[in-house]
Order: sequence, then C-alpha cells, then structure tokens
Amino acid sequence: MIGLFRRISHRTHHQNHGHVENDESWHPLPERIYRTLDKTTQMLRFTLPFPLLAYPFYLWNRSPGKTGSHFEPSSDLFVPSEKKDVITSAVCWTAMAALLVGLSFVIDPIQMLKLYGIPYWVFVMWLDLATYMHHHGHENKLPWYRGKEWSYLRGGLTTLDRDYGLINNIHHDIGTHVVHHLFPQIPHYHLVEATEAAKPVFGKYYREPKKSGPLPFHLLGNFITSLKKDHYVSSDSGDVVYYQTDPKLSSK
Repeated sequence: MIGLFRRISHRTHHQNHGHVENDESWHPLPERIYRTLDKTTQMLRFTLPFPLLAYPFYLWNRSPGKTGSHFEPSSDLFVPSEKKDVITSAVCWTAMAALLVGLSFVIDPIQMLKLYGIPYWVFVMWLDLATYMHHHGHENKLPWYRGKEWSYLRGGLTTLDRDYGLINNIHHDIGTHVVHHLFPQIPHYHLVEATEAAKPVFGKYYREPKKSGPLPFHLLGNFITSLKKDHYVSSDSGDVVYYQTDPKLSSK
C-alpha cells in the first residue's frame, strides 16, 4: 500500500536531494518550524520507536512545514497532469484498505494481523530506517543547502551509502545510494559496479560505509545517535547549514 503518489513524491526527493526546503520526507526542519512544534510532536519525531512508524502518517500529512497530502490531487506535490494518477492511486489504496477490513471479518482479525498487519509494519519500519540513514547519521556533520549554494551535484554528494550485510541483495543494492541519487537511470543490477567506478572520481566527497555483519544492527546505534543530535538547522544563517542540537531534547 504505497501508491503512485509515493512514486511521484519520491521523484521530488531525488530532484531536490540535500535542499533544506525543497527536499521531501526526511529533510531537516528550519529552527523557526522546529520551535513551533509542541512537545508531543518533538517527542514523536525524535524518540524511538516512533520515527520508525512515520511512513503512513507522512503519506497523510507530509512533514512539518509542508502542506497538502499524498491523497490530495491538488497538493503542491503534484502537477495538474498527475491528478488522474493521484485519484487512481487513492481509489486503489482505499479499495485495498476496505478489502483488508472485510477479510479480517471473514478470516479472523488476529489471523489478518499475522498475515498482513505485522509484515506491513515491519516493512514500514525498515523503509523509514533505510531512507533516514541514507541522508543522516554520519559521524561527521554533513551540509544541507538552500538558495544559490544548492545544486543537484552538491545535494547528491551528501547522500550516504550503507552496507546492509545479507540484506543488500534482497533490496537490490540500494545501499549504493550515492550513485543511485546522482544517476537514477542506472539499473539496480549495475549499482555496485557503478559505485566502484565512481569512487575515484568522487574522491574525498565519497564516504565509505561501515562494513556490516550478516545483519546491519550497527545502523540502529547510528540512528539513535542521530535522533539525539540532529534536530534542526538554522532558519536564516546562510545557504550552507548543518544540523544543530536542542539540548533540552537531547538530555531526555
């Protein structure tokens, strides 16, 4: 239950990667928006396990500071020519949700939870973790851009590769994320090869990922550390900004 609208908004993410205001999904919050969040919202955004459950809520409401919804054809996420796609996707999504509710009565709610509910939320948690860690959680602070300082190349080079161990092949080597962002036309079965070819060109701008064991448990530590440190960026101190920490939140 992802929908065509997610494909469209993910395109927006690729076209604006590394841009403070124009990126989609896990982009940084300017301080002026961060300060408007109530304490409950701050807690939900930066405290485990809630960020790992964010995806369905993002589809409905987007991120703080953004307006519209993935289910709203008139949202600024979409251009007028995509209205039919959004409506079609919303109708199919609703029909699937209705089917699942109906099946829960026919089969059994607990059985449906086992067959669909739990696998769905495992998928959501993995999707949120992977998409977050490809743009956050490096040991060194990475820049985010706005205005004249942003370019497609500069934004793409802030993307991070990740090693997922045995899971690499299961999700088509998407851990090779830098090349995926800069050259999205490269098919997944050439991403590893393309990354190795691009490393000498990227030079110091490429950040070698930490090698994983069979399962990437090390990423949970990086994720938790980032949630404690990466809270907002300056609203008006220039066009190259870095994450800052809210000491009140990080001390909790």
